Amino acid sequence: MVRGKILSMRISLKEGYHTASAITKRYAKSFYLSSCFLPPDKKYALFCIYAICRLSDEAVDSSAEPGRVHTLERLKEKIDLAYAAGDLNDNLLLSFREAVKRYAIPKKYFEELISGMYLDLAKNRYQNFQELYEYCYKVAGVIGLTASRVFGLRDPLAEKHAVSLGIAMQLTNILRDISEDYRRGRIYLPQDELSSHGVNEMDIASGRLSPNFKTLLKFQIERARKYYRDSEAGISMITDRRCRLTASAIKEFYSAILRAIEKNGYDVFSRRASAGRLKKILIISALAMKG
Repeated sequence: MVRGKILSMRISLKEGYHTASAITKRYAKSFYLSSCFLPPDKKYALFCIYAICRLSDEAVDSSAEPGRVHTLERLKEKIDLAYAAGDLNDNLLLSFREAVKRYAIPKKYFEELISGMYLDLAKNRYQNFQELYEYCYKVAGVIGLTASRVFGLRDPLAEKHAVSLGIAMQLTNILRDISEDYRRGRIYLPQDELSSHGVNEMDIASGRLSPNFKTLLKFQIERARKYYRDSEAGISMITDRRCRLTASAIKEFYSAILRAIEKNGYDVFSRRASAGRLKKILIISALAMKG
């Protein structure tokens, strides 16, 4: 009877890993590609964490307000269940529970993430960078903290650098998606920085590539790069080579988006900046050779 129960759990976990892998491959192509370095246990743990968190993205992207709130409420319920001691009848949730238990990932990280997603539903403008930073910390900085746990980091200084990588990636997403976000009614660029650079919302609405707008983007890109530079110290503290290569690959993939924005002449309105699959493969090859 006990053996049968253990076998059933293993099958359920395997199915959960399969589902998580499919979700990650579809929605997080850069991370999925960078995970080629990871040992299976860490890879599937991160896939399961991503797959559960993907529900928050669906909530923010949903067109109907009640549906957004309901999705976040369901996500909170799922995470509560995973951290509780009761039985689970959801294979993906079971594999998520296994991941957070194995790597001692605090529940507060996911609570911060959900609070950030609720903020996304209630707020569509940010007055200054401090406000934007708090948002980025909740939706991306804590993801850096979660990954650092899986990678084996517990040092507070390493955690600070992990947050920096999450912040840098979120700032990169914001720059890449300026046009798309505006169509959804959101502007993440700080209002005081728009004003100080002589850029207004009509410039964004019309996709006007003015000299002022380009100067604004140069300023924003340099800020993101400062966070990428800060993250490097944390990456170097990862003792597991395969985990270190994965973190480096993610950093390089997203850094390449900033270079693509520059190469496109800061045109984030008519072209979506991307590293491109070939570029990512070259980055992986270079990292693997360098070690």
